[in-house]
Amino acid sequence: MATIIRRGERQWQARVRRKSIRAGATFETKVHAVAWARQVEAEIDAGRFQFGRIEAERITLHEALDRYLSDIVPTKKGIRQNTGIVRAWQRTPLARNSLATIRSADIAAWRDAKLKDVGPQTVLHHLNVLSHLFRVAAADWGLETLANPVAKIKKPPTPRGRERRFRDDEEQKLLDACDLSASAWLGPLVRLALATAMRQGELVSLTWPQVRLGERTILLTDTKNGETRTVPLSTTAIQVVCSISPINADKVFAIQTGRAISQAFAKACKHVGIVDLHFHDLRHEAISRLFENTDLRDVEIASITGHKTMEMLKRYAHLRAAQLAARLG
Repeated sequence: MATIIRRGERQWQARVRRKSIRAGATFETKVHAVAWARQVEAEIDAGRFQFGRIEAERITLHEALDRYLSDIVPTKKGIRQNTGIVRAWQRTPLARNSLATIRSADIAAWRDAKLKDVGPQTVLHHLNVLSHLFRVAAADWGLETLANPVAKIKKPPTPRGRERRFRDDEEQKLLDACDLSASAWLGPLVRLALATAMRQGELVSLTWPQVRLGERTILLTDTKNGETRTVPLSTTAIQVVCSISPINADKVFAIQTGRAISQAFAKACKHVGIVDLHFHDLRHEAISRLFENTDLRDVEIASITGHKTMEMLKRYAHLRAAQLAARLG
């Protein structure tokens, strides 16, 4: 017979002792605790109870997140972002539950509530981290029977990427404002972003040893997808690089974080009345120009921009089609 015990104001503990098997788990409601106990008893009686499940019922999500934070997050890119997501999950009521008792319905309820406060992309990031935790726990932590509740729910649709481009004389106005900025590096940085389609993080970490003027390339070893990429330098890009006065022998730009770029860029835009333009929009502008102004094939453009699949370049396909139509006359 199962034992249901109330623990504090918000938790109910279920304990099952049957045929020398002992199992226990904690829930937010008595209803869930009773249902779990009945299911475990039925599995034991039918000989279907899996012993690896006991560990999953003893470990709370909060405890699993602690282990994920110490063992897994340091191996991932975006340590700060992933740490923030882990801490956010630990603040949820679900963190008090054991891993084995978290259901897809619980995750779906969290998803729906979260979407009222933040955008779909943020929710997806949080779900991806939690899903990875369950996969790691099942594969590497000895919890082979642990099901992944995130895998069964419907994910929010991926938001459509921004397609903001320069309008009228915005580009020149922006460059003029950047040149007058208190951040002396802003003008060259914006010009290099437009000439190479490099990401903000790649520009932040760019060092002089990566710049190979003799080969007309920049070697990127710390990219978003973790793969090394060689960026060819156009004549314009080389002129920009040569115009930069080195502050030290290492960093090309005297900046430490992407936040510094975003703040300086936003200030320059505001100074000349440019609205709804983000620094990342420069990458979209640069890639669009590769499609519009060059004869490069899609696969060649992907090798420059770092897109891993042609699927990720689909949003630029209309530019290629428009270019071909113009050639047809």
